[in-house]
Amino acid sequence: MSFHYVIVGAGSAGCLLANRLSSDPAIRVCLIEAGPPDRNPMIHMPFGLAALAHMRWLSWGYETDPEPQLRNRRLWWPRGRVLGGSSSINAMIYMRGHPQDYHDWARAAGPDWDWPQVRSIFKSLEDNRSIKDDHHGQGGPLTVSDLTQANPLSRAFVEAGHQLNHPENPDFNGAVQDGIGLFQVTQRDGRRWNAASAFLAPVRHRPNLTVLTKEQVLRVIFQGRRAKAVQLRDRTIEVLDGGEVILSGGAINSPQLLMLSGIGPGAHLRHMGLPVLQDAPEVGANLADHLDITVQAALADRTAIGIAPSFLPRAVRAAWAYLRRGQGEFTSNVAEAGGFVRSDSSRDRPNLQFHFIPAFLHDHGRSLSWGYGLTLHVCDLMPKSRGSISLASPDPMAAARISPNYLSHPDDLPVLLDGLKIARAITRAPALARHIARETLPGPAVTTDAQLEADIRARAETIYHPVGTCRMGLDPASVTDPQGRVRGVEGLRVVDASLMPQLVAGNTNAPTMMIAENIARMMLGRA
Repeated sequence: MSFHYVIVGAGSAGCLLANRLSSDPAIRVCLIEAGPPDRNPMIHMPFGLAALAHMRWLSWGYETDPEPQLRNRRLWWPRGRVLGGSSSINAMIYMRGHPQDYHDWARAAGPDWDWPQVRSIFKSLEDNRSIKDDHHGQGGPLTVSDLTQANPLSRAFVEAGHQLNHPENPDFNGAVQDGIGLFQVTQRDGRRWNAASAFLAPVRHRPNLTVLTKEQVLRVIFQGRRAKAVQLRDRTIEVLDGGEVILSGGAINSPQLLMLSGIGPGAHLRHMGLPVLQDAPEVGANLADHLDITVQAALADRTAIGIAPSFLPRAVRAAWAYLRRGQGEFTSNVAEAGGFVRSDSSRDRPNLQFHFIPAFLHDHGRSLSWGYGLTLHVCDLMPKSRGSISLASPDPMAAARISPNYLSHPDDLPVLLDGLKIARAITRAPALARHIARETLPGPAVTTDAQLEADIRARAETIYHPVGTCRMGLDPASVTDPQGRVRGVEGLRVVDASLMPQLVAGNTNAPTMMIAENIARMMLGRA
């Protein structure tokens, strides 16, 4: 059990790395995933997303520390614990972010991360089945497509935005980001196309690629300052001379594993009774995430996806259409439409994102919401608040402490307040208002800024985009260099969303795959 590369975490980055690094038959690669294979049919049926929140064996199901600015609530942070990682449980939205995001990355981490370079990588990975122009690629491993079928309410949302002078945008990854429209999704023939489908399944036959599932890595073992192995619960996986360990566990697990291995803030590690191999204060710092608030309304009709006896005939037809042809309502990713707007006219680019759901959604889908309704999410794309990941215990099986510090920066609450007002206005535009019987949240009695701010503190939740906890950079204080190599040690990299110097203005799945592809090219000398 010795390999040239040992990759910890088979998510969006890990699956891609396993594909690229095993392309040379002489290179032995081991990919280790703590969760099971991605065989559950609810993963691959897009509408199965509604059931995945109840399948706790497919998610880490983390909770944050009590959040001081959110009434000391603990927020639920689901992260994929299955082949494909969070790409197996997310809403499949394909989004790159804004070009300015990557100009900022280039200032932090060098020209290999600037927009012209990463744009070409996005295109090379993409097989867009619906849009064929200079902004998109065809023939890549990641299938992207329009929704097979969109709910009429989602189209009404787009029309409502247009009625309020938000332009309709048919392609958020095209010439401009501004506007309202239907999302493109990582689906092929009406089925989820996760990272395991795109990158791992085509190469599982390679004799030089070993994939281990249901195996949790406890720590990285060093010989001197070089990573030489990873410790599982009952065995050790060794790295051949000159090889590397690559952490691709995401913004929570990667910094946790670094700290368990002796790399992190020295005082914190000593407090946990752990030896300090490398005092790295920024490990676990710089945590950023998109905080999200919703407007919800009960409908006067049955256009939405509902939980009611009257929806049963539609559900039967949807199941038949999906099983027979990969079509129908069960191909819905639930978050079908959305958009990007500016909280005020002084902004030079969009700083708010919408996710529209033609159904009631409470508690991340963990609670059943009876009846027919709609849910409009809005999040602050560029929050200034920063949090941290730290150890709760030296026990590798214990969850890390997650302290996002939402709304700790005074500029963030006013932005989210503006977003809530804009979202509310869209639901009251004629195209949506004709479907609505009443607003249920925040509710008609909530009208003043003070009341709306209190509502945000009482209800705001994550939209699942944590990044930044192993920040890459040119500066010596960064956790890794621009190629993901951990500073102060040898033979160890981090390759996942934790590398992001700052949060992208959009969903984070596609950017995480781009990070892995860019670093794989650097490792293989193809950059």
